[in-house]
Amino acid sequence: MTTPFPFTAVVGQDDLRLALLLNAVSPAVGGVLVRGEKGTAKSTAVRALSALLPEVPVVPGCRFSCDPGAPDPGCPDGPHEPGPPRRRPARMVELPVGASEDRLVGALDIERALAEGVKAFEPGLLADAHRGILYVDEVNLLHDHLVDLLLDAAAMGASYVEREGVSVRHAARFLLVGTMNPEEGELRPQLLDRFGLTVEVAASREPDQRVEVVRRRLAYDDDPAAFAARWASEEAAVRARVVAARELLPSVRLGDGALRQIAATCAAFEVDGMRADIVMARTATALAAWAGRTEVLAEDVRQAALLALPHRRRRNPFDAPGLDEDKLDETLEQHSGEDDDDPDPGPDGPGGGGGQPEPGEGPEGGDSAAEPESGADGLPSGGGEQSAVRAAEPFRTKVLSVPGIGQGAAGRRSRARTEHGRTTGARRPRGTLTKLHLAATVQAAAPHQRARGRSGPGLVVRRDDLRQAAREGREGNLVLFVVDASGSMAARQRMSAVKGAVLSLLLDAYQRRDKVGLVTFRGAAAEVALPPTSSVDAAAARLQTLPTGGRTPLGAGLLRAHEVLRVERLRDPARRALVVVVTDGRATGGPEPLVAASRAAGLFAAGGVASVVVDCESGPVRLGLAGRLADELGGTAVTLDELRADSIAGLVRDVQGNRRAA
Repeated sequence: MTTPFPFTAVVGQDDLRLALLLNAVSPAVGGVLVRGEKGTAKSTAVRALSALLPEVPVVPGCRFSCDPGAPDPGCPDGPHEPGPPRRRPARMVELPVGASEDRLVGALDIERALAEGVKAFEPGLLADAHRGILYVDEVNLLHDHLVDLLLDAAAMGASYVEREGVSVRHAARFLLVGTMNPEEGELRPQLLDRFGLTVEVAASREPDQRVEVVRRRLAYDDDPAAFAARWASEEAAVRARVVAARELLPSVRLGDGALRQIAATCAAFEVDGMRADIVMARTATALAAWAGRTEVLAEDVRQAALLALPHRRRRNPFDAPGLDEDKLDETLEQHSGEDDDDPDPGPDGPGGGGGQPEPGEGPEGGDSAAEPESGADGLPSGGGEQSAVRAAEPFRTKVLSVPGIGQGAAGRRSRARTEHGRTTGARRPRGTLTKLHLAATVQAAAPHQRARGRSGPGLVVRRDDLRQAAREGREGNLVLFVVDASGSMAARQRMSAVKGAVLSLLLDAYQRRDKVGLVTFRGAAAEVALPPTSSVDAAAARLQTLPTGGRTPLGAGLLRAHEVLRVERLRDPARRALVVVVTDGRATGGPEPLVAASRAAGLFAAGGVASVVVDCESGPVRLGLAGRLADELGGTAVTLDELRADSIAGLVRDVQGNRRAA
């Protein structure tokens, strides 16, 4: 067995270690989500935690790790006979990113259930993790339906497997720990809320601390057993402290004053629902037990807020996570003098806090100082170069999709053949049967009943009769933005509106679980501002700082985008691409710019790549160049105004009204 890196040997990362230990003291806290860049000891700390957990008594022979003192009455391996318990170390079960649903929740043998009437169930990872740790590395890359299943099990403490009327339930109470790199994409807000605590980790910038990290890692790699032995006493001390805190936990008192501080803090940061209040209360109680106290103090409430609220506070999708600590301290101070016996919260009126500005207000709201000044000819006064301008407010966009039916990663944009969705037909199973199409199975078996000796009621079903349900759902696409940042776009001071439109499309891509990429062209060349990624936040940040000015090398931009798609197709062949070209259609950069642009567009048309041109041309005289580009791409063109979903809805209402009037 591989010797894990000692938990107490991890350098720095105090918040990460504290959050993990609090969950070890009180699993009811609800787990922890660790966010941070690669190489920051996220996985190392989580794997080391299991060695600090006390051993667990289990019923001998039970595949579901039932507690001998209180065995699960509904355990599939039960009922359990009384007997001496067996003790084993707490498990840490790792869920791979590519795991199937059957691997997570367990597999019910549908073929044997139908043909033999036998309810054969093979436990999954949720059963293995019962009374231990379930670790999900790169949880943001899991399919949504797998995340839903594991978080539901974590919330209910049980896992349910139901297939065609056959149901299995078993206990599944575990410490849920997920790690993720935000650059690879975010979790949906409703899934973030299901993690009790969250921690942001980053590599230290202190040279001495970085030296110590390298020194310890090299020593561990040279001789893991010897390195672990040197830290054995520290590990034993932390393990004993966890046991002591668990024993003290039921005695910790959470007074009304601390409860009011918790409620006021959650209200001040406008978190939705009541889960945040409950998690904060449990975390503050665990903090007091960890400190060896029997009463929750204000410092416990403050630390609990820093761990439980950053991922729950109401924010826009592109806002940075985190908590305003000045606002937190002010809220706690306002409610620190309340007497536990006095239910009156005090004389503070609505919006207490001395007239603090609402989120989004302040000297920067609506500020147009970043807009470039223009001369009489409409060109930027600074010449060909121009500083980045602020994006206009995003809006809800028209749905852009890839035609046909794909089979890429699950998402919410284009039609696709998926394991989850509406049933559209049946087929013979390829490999293990997962979703039975009952009507098709009966239809396939019915003509053979007499030959199988069946003359009365009932049905003889054989393996060849089984039919797999064919389902259709939605997939996420690669949305590659090709953005014109040349002077022809900026001269009319439209870049703010253009950036707002692209930001709106990015927001739509975030909600539809797409990968995104960003290619820009200006001056003499094009560049890949953001390679394809699942982090829409990164694309939004690059867009905000995008400079403009210079000529319009449209052909170079399209060629660079075509190369990006070629490379990405090798990496992820099942994910279909949607190219969104944001331009006014002018081509002025490079030799024979119009010919170069036309040839590059022909590559997309020949490859059948779905494309949309967002026409940014404005003014009384329009050349229609963007529409011509869309024809050459084999795609469609929409104006900035037509991109708005509300304008499309209004157009539909107008047409319907005209029909009624006629």
